[in-house]
Amino acid sequence: MPEPMTLEGPRLRLRPWRAEDRDPLAALNGDPEVMRHFPAPMTRAESDAWADRMEAHVAAHGWGFWVVEQRERPGLIGVVGLLTIPWEADFTPAVEIGWRIAPGFQRQGLAEEAARLSLKAGFGPVGLTEVVAFTVPGNAPSWLLMAKLGMRPTGTFEHPRLPEGHPLRTHLLYRLRRQDWFA
Repeated sequence: MPEPMTLEGPRLRLRPWRAEDRDPLAALNGDPEVMRHFPAPMTRAESDAWADRMEAHVAAHGWGFWVVEQRERPGLIGVVGLLTIPWEADFTPAVEIGWRIAPGFQRQGLAEEAARLSLKAGFGPVGLTEVVAFTVPGNAPSWLLMAKLGMRPTGTFEHPRLPEGHPLRTHLLYRLRRQDWFA
């Protein structure tokens, strides 16, 4: 198994998971405002199961969704990173970039800093050729960040894990190719 990566930025550290991350992650995943563009906030059991999947991905690959913490004040303030998409769509197999930042730390450029660290690792040592991102049309902060990162909109798709008719089923799809990241 590869050694899990830790990424350092000017204000942030993206690091592997620890047992003490479970409580703040459950608070983040259970926050209705943070989860407003998802089907529902997560219960503690759902959050722990999600953390198990994120930890397993990092253990298997050395990269994944990392815990985001401030360099001068450790402790989970969010999760950001790269993940192999576990479901099928016309653009999979693919690796997605995603972010989830606690309310008290939003609108400070932290998601952008963490996303840039993730992309640098993804297109650098991880060796990815493309990264995708997706969100619902109503999630302007996320799709604006995708554009700021240089990602390009490439249409919409129906999320296969949401039932027909679900108000969040339609997602915007963005892509970023390695050569465009380095351009």
